Amino acid sequence: MPVMTRERPTNALQAFLQGEAAGGILLIAAAALALIVANSSLGAAYHDALHFELGGLSVLHWINDGLMAIFFLLVGLEIKREFAVGHLARWPDRLLPVMAALGGMAVPAVVYLLVAGRSAGLARGWAIPSATDIAFALGLVAMLGKRVPTSLKIFLTTVAIVDDMGAVAIIAFVYTAGISAPALLAAAGVIGVMFALNRGGVRSLWPYLICAVLLWVAVLMSGVHATIAGVLAAMMIPVREATAADTESSPLHRLEHGLHPWSAFLIVPLFGFANAGVSFVGLTPAGLLAPLPLGVAAGLFVGKQIGVLGSVWLAIKCGLAAKPAEASWAQIYGIALLCGIGFTMSLFIGGLAFRNPILVDEVKIGVLLGSLLSAAAGYTLLRIAANRASVE
Repeated sequence: MPVMTRERPTNALQAFLQGEAAGGILLIAAAALALIVANSSLGAAYHDALHFELGGLSVLHWINDGLMAIFFLLVGLEIKREFAVGHLARWPDRLLPVMAALGGMAVPAVVYLLVAGRSAGLARGWAIPSATDIAFALGLVAMLGKRVPTSLKIFLTTVAIVDDMGAVAIIAFVYTAGISAPALLAAAGVIGVMFALNRGGVRSLWPYLICAVLLWVAVLMSGVHATIAGVLAAMMIPVREATAADTESSPLHRLEHGLHPWSAFLIVPLFGFANAGVSFVGLTPAGLLAPLPLGVAAGLFVGKQIGVLGSVWLAIKCGLAAKPAEASWAQIYGIALLCGIGFTMSLFIGGLAFRNPILVDEVKIGVLLGSLLSAAAGYTLLRIAANRASVE
């Protein structure tokens, strides 16, 4: 009688690695459409619609603080799952992507400060080139198909997840305004209720979702950026069932699978459309070389590749971690270049760092330029490296 083996439960990461091209392409299309609209006769209507007041908040505010809280909830769920039962569950698996992510956050910040930090008021934007846009990067990798080893796809995903953690921490501790103690206390109370539900063995999602909405309101009123509520809520969602192996039906996996299509195909593209629209009217080559856009672009394109590749090289040469299976150094370099695609999180942090519309537009130009250069260089190098490997 044949022995029946249980397959490892599927999760949103595995599904994303199979179908991430669609979400990434949709995000690219949304950003391109925003640029076209912003530079057409519809530009004024586009900006007016985004600043239309609805329920006390502008449409843009609802997207960036409301819908993006759902995106951050999904990010938090992915982070928790990866550390509990995924590719970051063991310390040996964590070391290489964690080192790469840390280098990929620190070096871009240094590059940005070297280029733009000496200009008055611009040092506040040091974190803009710190995070990788997972949808864009994996979308391009998916287009390359089998030319990119699976080990590098997993490596890129885990690097993006780890530097998402860094971006969340930066948002919470650096870009937080005045704190309201009563609202913060209320948020702590809601988290306490969610923790009690978790420890009490509650597996229905509805109590957690109701608490998550209450937590979002409390955090919004506290002065901490409202999207942090999504990550905090995710940490309270149970990741396991009665047995460690039975994770596919856990509340965390069910919620992650339920949210992923909405995030990939609605929330993130809508965020891209609402935030990528910048008018190029009056833009000159000298404008591209202004300290802010140049600092952001250099941080993403130059800083990211140096930080990620340098950290990977150091970890492998020092014997701290093994090189990803079946991957050449040229392919690793290509992945390091793709890490410079910082679209979603970079635009998000840029909007928090600067309130002046002129500076926000300069951030957008820098993010678009740096991400475009990183995407083109990384995609080209990965194609060349794959062709050489097939010849050899």
